[in-house]
Amino acid sequence: MDATERFRTAVVEWAAGGTGAPAAAEVAHELAAGTALRTAVLVEGVSDRVALEALAARHGRDLGAEGVAVVPLGGATSIGRFLDLLGPQGLGIGLAGLCDAGEESHFSRALERAGLGGGLSRADMEPLGFYVCVADLEEELIRSLGTTSVQQVIDAQGDLRAFRIFQKQPAQRERMVEHQLRRFIGTISGRKSQYARSLIDALELTRIPRPLDRLLAHVSAS
Repeated sequence: MDATERFRTAVVEWAAGGTGAPAAAEVAHELAAGTALRTAVLVEGVSDRVALEALAARHGRDLGAEGVAVVPLGGATSIGRFLDLLGPQGLGIGLAGLCDAGEESHFSRALERAGLGGGLSRADMEPLGFYVCVADLEEELIRSLGTTSVQQVIDAQGDLRAFRIFQKQPAQRERMVEHQLRRFIGTISGRKSQYARSLIDALELTRIPRPLDRLLAHVSAS
């Protein structure tokens, strides 16, 4: 386990509280002070981390080797806790992040409480390194790839028959295929992470969703 992976694990345990939190906090402090760790990228879930790291790899980058730890929050409502631990009032390391449009207000309010601005709009958050998906990561990837290419990815994963059955469900029949694909990817635990990597691998690098592209550029320049 490299330093950034150890840091990510320690921070998640620290933020969760409980009996292991003090030891995890000590590990996080030691790694922040004694390694090349320079930035924590706060994302909502594991699939977001998988997508960001896979996209970096497509560009020939290893975020861990660059001192960038991508930390899944386990839900956007936890952003304030992580900012308290890692931001100006905590470890004081570089910060960046990615969230869904529905969680934008959680992120903006937490950034304000952490002392990183006031009355933050989406445009105000971007110079701080925090970017918002139009709806969510899956919608961004589906729109960038197009529905035909996404279904080709689903076929390559051996899930096309399952998707066709899913499309025939009463709740799905009248929906646009973009919505069907987005819902299908989120129906089974672990599928979001599986498809985050597969869809990133299928993307042309000229068609990277803007939030992901800008976020990677930001942590490169930080």
